[in-house]
Amino acid sequence: MKTPLCDFCLKSGVLCPKCQEKTRSGEITDTDIEVAGLLIALQDKYPSLQTVSFHKAYDANGVLAILVGAGDLPHLLGYGGKILRELGQKTGKTIRILEKGVGIRKFLEDLLAPVSITSLNTIWVPDGTTETRVIISGRPKRLTVSMNTLKELVKKVQGRTIRVEFEKKRR
Repeated sequence: MKTPLCDFCLKSGVLCPKCQEKTRSGEITDTDIEVAGLLIALQDKYPSLQTVSFHKAYDANGVLAILVGAGDLPHLLGYGGKILRELGQKTGKTIRILEKGVGIRKFLEDLLAPVSITSLNTIWVPDGTTETRVIISGRPKRLTVSMNTLKELVKKVQGRTIRVEFEKKRR
């Protein structure tokens, strides 16, 4: 498994000077260290994790978004979801796996699953900023994360402001 920290530091629990500097500078957070340590511990039980690249973990209102390399999503979703369940039990949070370097649509689809996106638009606000408008099919009850959490995670990971709307039913 590839992580921004040394394997030795994660296994021993003691950070080397290089990893300490990463935490001091804010590049790595305590959440990153916790999640990377859990993933390293799980890779003996689940060999597919050995090829995964862990980049960062974001915590927002009880939802833990784990950012992995492009194409690594199936390795974490395998084994019938056992990896996600174990991570959720050990952290006490809802887990979302997101891929780094994908487009905004794929990113939002992974974050919103099982709800599907009907439309995605860019809105130019009069103050010169932009917002991404996401139109979702179905009812608000189908969302597995709250609107505030969703907006916060998109802001933290992608640096975008989103506006979520639900598709109106035609009669």
